[in-house]
Amino acid sequence: MPNRPPPVHTDHTNAFAHYSQSQRVPGTIRETQVLNPDYAPAIHVALDRLCEQVEADAVMPMIAAPAPDYESWAIQHAEHAGETWLHTEWFFAEVYFYRHLIQAVRWFETGRDPFLPKKREEFASPALWHTLDEALTTRTLSPEERLGALIEFDLWGNRIDLSYAIAASHGAKAGEDDLLADDTARFAEHLLRTPGVVHIICDNCGTELAMDCALADGLLEQGHEVWLHVKMHPTFVSDTVMADVHEFWRLLATRTGEAHALGERQQAAFDAGQLRILPDFYWNSARFLWDMPDYLHAMFRNAALVFIKGDANYRRAVGDALWDTTTPFANVVDYFPAPLLALRTLKSDPVVGLPAGMAEHLDTLDSQWRVNGKRGVIQGKLP
Repeated sequence: MPNRPPPVHTDHTNAFAHYSQSQRVPGTIRETQVLNPDYAPAIHVALDRLCEQVEADAVMPMIAAPAPDYESWAIQHAEHAGETWLHTEWFFAEVYFYRHLIQAVRWFETGRDPFLPKKREEFASPALWHTLDEALTTRTLSPEERLGALIEFDLWGNRIDLSYAIAASHGAKAGEDDLLADDTARFAEHLLRTPGVVHIICDNCGTELAMDCALADGLLEQGHEVWLHVKMHPTFVSDTVMADVHEFWRLLATRTGEAHALGERQQAAFDAGQLRILPDFYWNSARFLWDMPDYLHAMFRNAALVFIKGDANYRRAVGDALWDTTTPFANVVDYFPAPLLALRTLKSDPVVGLPAGMAEHLDTLDSQWRVNGKRGVIQGKLP
């Protein structure tokens, strides 16, 4: 693998990271308070304090003990000892902020998802159900065509990010030139000739989760097992936790037609152990993908394929670094122990695997092409 560049930082060396940490993060705190006006006064005070600390660029404190993930965060926090919210690695700061928000709202004590009102609004969106209906029409296609179409549906579902309205405004249907790198055909063929477990490392709930489930349906039909990897606790506003999957399946049961039938198939596969939901604290951590625990490395080693979803997980895979954009994706992730396919709409600066000259051309068309969620990539590596 090529030498890794350093991660993006939250200071002024990267404008978007600095903007996100200094402006979007306090906005998320204030929105959380608006979404949950009945929080106890002490929770509002804790959220106010967290907001003030970020805005003041205070030293990042250690989370409080006891906590089930305390030891893991103690190690990660020690690696950034004395660093401040706006002078540290962006991936660490952003992920660690959400862990502090979860502490402030006392999620481990209540189980109350601070982002649930936004998630339920998205689950009720007519656009979600229209997109799902379109994805389910792929059942009439050949197996290879169906898998390819479902992979693309799953990519563009990643635009619908409840923490980032600019990306969501583009909707879940792509324009002609929005797909910058496309390994779909190669991986659809791989899936048809490679039996085994397919892992989907989930990102957003709502529309994207619906597309995850549609893709899982196509994979199950081809005889694969499908394991959905989700966050252990709420984070990044719309990221999927276990309860979100069950909530979506309950909603499918209230529908008619193909959506209802999908729900029945998903529940039957789940009951049979062919479809699993696996929450893990690692996906809430600030560790990069090459630093995943040994048990995950061993689990993925024999996978038919691992889908890694979304912008934050793409940053996790490439070290949240500004590589030369022509560096092949497969070279950057050659450490990963199994076939890997990234489905990601661009909401931050790091990107690899583009043809020579494409990044420069896009710079002339749209100065925000790396961060506004309009473009996407389907990039992978096979053995």
